[in-house]
Amino acid sequence: MPEGDTVWNTARVLGAAITGQTITRSDFRVPRLAAADVSGWTVAESACRGKHLLLRLTKDGREPLTLHSHLRMDGAWRTYRPGERWTGRPAHLIRVALHTPAAVAVGFHLHELALVPTREEARLVGHLGPDLMGEDWDADEAVRRLLARPERWIADALLDQRNLAGIGNLYKAETLFLRGVSPWTPTGDVADPGALVAKAHALLNSNRGRFTQTTTGSLRRGETNWVFERAGQPCRRCRTTIRRWTGGDHDRITYWCPHCQPGNGPPDRA
Repeated sequence: MPEGDTVWNTARVLGAAITGQTITRSDFRVPRLAAADVSGWTVAESACRGKHLLLRLTKDGREPLTLHSHLRMDGAWRTYRPGERWTGRPAHLIRVALHTPAAVAVGFHLHELALVPTREEARLVGHLGPDLMGEDWDADEAVRRLLARPERWIADALLDQRNLAGIGNLYKAETLFLRGVSPWTPTGDVADPGALVAKAHALLNSNRGRFTQTTTGSLRRGETNWVFERAGQPCRRCRTTIRRWTGGDHDRITYWCPHCQPGNGPPDRA
């Protein structure tokens, strides 16, 4: 699933291609927006909030609009030169295409696609916690939200976008490993939640500007992660076998090193 850094990078690529451009033709391929037309509107900004992407549009004499999308597991935005073939994804997955004189932005398999007045963006993203990639990142508020439910497993709390926005399964697993915290530790028992939040913030922001995600510092294939998707392989630190478990609030996969992350194990550990 695309995480906060991937959405941030996607917003920047889109912005570089179409910000300041006037849309000459729009093609929406979802029922709720079948009649929508933003031809003549100018792309003022490509922004994001957590895992949500926001294209802000302006037009003289009209109230600004925002085209909202969520990538979820398999969504993507691609940009092409005018006249270039739209390769990379099947055509039946196209949900929207925005044509401008400089580029065409094509959204594949997008979710929660909506066109709303910009002043109503809070309806779509107002529930989110502090944005790990945002300029207004507030670590203290993120910690406060995490600790509001001290009995909750820290792995589930980190994935809750209402606590802090941008973390997915990859950064959940890697942050907990690097801080030596068991995923099943009650949030209220985490020794230093501020340091945990700071580590997550540092990891996501270290991948600004590139789509290859690394938490180890290496960009070599097979060397980018500590525990994520490494079940059955030896821990890079202690050589203990990395474990995998599925469960929790949304039946998500968790990876961890039993030696480097001591403490509570999953309910079915026995």
